[in-house]
Amino acid sequence: MITRASSSPDILLSPPDVGDDERRALLNAFDSNWIAPTGAEVDGFENEMAARLGVGHAVAVSSGTAAMHLALMALGVGPGDTVIVATLTFVATANAVAYCGATPVFVDCHPDNWTLDPGLVHDALHRFRHQGRRVAAVVAVDLYGQCANYEALSRICREHGVALVEDATESLGASYCGRPAGSFGDVAVLSFNGDKVITTSAGGMLLSNHGPLAESARYLATEAREPVAYNEHLTVGFNYRLSSLLAAVGRAQLRRLDEYVEARRANNAWYRRELCGVPGLTFMPLGIGGRSSCWLTVVLINEQFFGASRDAVIRHLARRGIESRPTWKPMHLQPVWHGCEVLGGVVSADIFRRGLCLPSGSALDDEQRARVVAGVVGARRRHLVSTL
Repeated sequence: MITRASSSPDILLSPPDVGDDERRALLNAFDSNWIAPTGAEVDGFENEMAARLGVGHAVAVSSGTAAMHLALMALGVGPGDTVIVATLTFVATANAVAYCGATPVFVDCHPDNWTLDPGLVHDALHRFRHQGRRVAAVVAVDLYGQCANYEALSRICREHGVALVEDATESLGASYCGRPAGSFGDVAVLSFNGDKVITTSAGGMLLSNHGPLAESARYLATEAREPVAYNEHLTVGFNYRLSSLLAAVGRAQLRRLDEYVEARRANNAWYRRELCGVPGLTFMPLGIGGRSSCWLTVVLINEQFFGASRDAVIRHLARRGIESRPTWKPMHLQPVWHGCEVLGGVVSADIFRRGLCLPSGSALDDEQRARVVAGVVGARRRHLVSTL
């Protein structure tokens, strides 16, 4: 059982990193009196992100969840459809499938990189085809800053004529085979939540090289309003557009993306160097062909060799003012998705049982990282002494 510390931690897991540039951008947008979810700031944010990631179209929206919902809607996902979803993810990925009335099938991750297992996806698509079951999309999740194996997943989806969606909400700044995260699949989605590499406090973006798909998403995001002088609606839409004020913050944050990513990679390198060789502690593997943004640094705790459980380490850190947390609980283990079909599941379940996310913010300094390392090692020592 994990309990919260009695007071707020002073070393947070992944806090926002904002400063004078963001403040000026926000005030300039405010002073312009153009604060609606449209206008130059929103257009600029979309254009700059699309150019940065090398995609043709971008649609700024209110959250990563909204972007995923719109992506599936624009692809025509609806009631009766099946959508293959990586089971090791945040619940919003699966919730968006339910918003469309479709049914998720959860697929395990590969132990080499913790992202969607292409072999299991291939087997599932082959079996579902012979069953006459329509699979409307495959949703791959870039986990903790690391891209999925898009070389294999893209090939498999093309062979079966199934749309591929990249959930890049955790991976902005990463790359795979030289291409940036957010540029894969038929459509990709980003998140700018407060704990992400860049933030607008709340917000997201849909990205695609397919113009009609992006325009369909934009249309649905603006209450599906027809381009006439009066309010005319032919279908049900959503109020999903990003505000101009938040877009202004996002533009300032985007200019610092490289700085943020390098800082998070430096955190990861520090932890790997300082914790290398600690018995019972291993790091999330780095997949071949990709370069992670290291949004969060994640380790696995083997209680038998480490001397303390993952949860004991979390409690020990919390008592020292350090925030940490378990890895995502796989969707096939979530009560809300009880009874849904799952392929595999052992790998992701083990990651959840032993996985620990360490503080990884881009403003983390040497003294704070040293405190985290001391806290992790101290948890081990404390429990080893208590068993003597």
